[in-house]
Amino acid sequence: MFEQNLLSRLNVEMISSLGGFKVLQHKRDMSTIQTAATKEYFCSQMNIQRKQVLLELNGNSYCVQAGAMQWFSGQVTMNSNIKGVGDFLGKALGATVTKESAAKPIYSGTGQVMLEATYRHILLTNVDDWGGQIILDDGLFLACDASLQQKVVARSNLSSAALGKEGLFNLSLIGKGVVALESIVPMDELIEINLKDDCMKIDGNMAIAWSGSLNFTVEKSAKSLIGSALSGEGFVNVYRGTGKIWMAPVMGGSYSAGETVATETAAKGRTGSKAGKISVGDAIDAVSGILDLFT
Repeated sequence: MFEQNLLSRLNVEMISSLGGFKVLQHKRDMSTIQTAATKEYFCSQMNIQRKQVLLELNGNSYCVQAGAMQWFSGQVTMNSNIKGVGDFLGKALGATVTKESAAKPIYSGTGQVMLEATYRHILLTNVDDWGGQIILDDGLFLACDASLQQKVVARSNLSSAALGKEGLFNLSLIGKGVVALESIVPMDELIEINLKDDCMKIDGNMAIAWSGSLNFTVEKSAKSLIGSALSGEGFVNVYRGTGKIWMAPVMGGSYSAGETVATETAAKGRTGSKAGKISVGDAIDAVSGILDLFT
């Protein structure tokens, strides 16, 4: 059968699965040329390997990042997630501020959908394990069960966007279902923090996902501005409440592979790492939020 041929190749292994999501990894980049063989060899030794997500359809539906589909087979239909002009304008605005695609295709029916290969790591998680709502850092979304509600959420205060370097808005997924994320950080390196009526303070934008139940703000690392300046920490991202956080060991911008990943993603016409601009109005609001911190 078709699927047996797909999964029985010696150079391909299934490294994780959850629900109808299967993550396939190419052990080596065999489709290469002599001059690139050395680089490809050392990439494989450092776990820099191509990965693909296979979606199994059994009468259900998946929402996929625009441009991510490589092929599909079986009785599969593709539809837009746009329900009208008003819905399109709302999704277009959300796409502008979250760096995600406005129109994400939905695949339904019976069969398989294979997504494009990527060098990023694929993280699978069930939104129900996040208390029913997960908030994502920009550029992480790859695919999810279509039953999940997608919503753009704003910062509780705009100063957190200006000082926390997390952006003004984020994509939130609500409900029960599985989501696949593209990350430059593998699951084995992520630090999972579970808070219970507590707080977590992080110096930098190292949190890649967190529960929607958590309140995110940016605060001075010390009680006074002078103390914050002398400590060398300045402002820190603060997450309060009860919920879960996935934190990278270092900030994404310090990964040498980040630029390569962004180039690869841009070549496919898909959304890469966050690189948007803040409007003048947002900047004014952000400055007002900063002034609030000084009082």
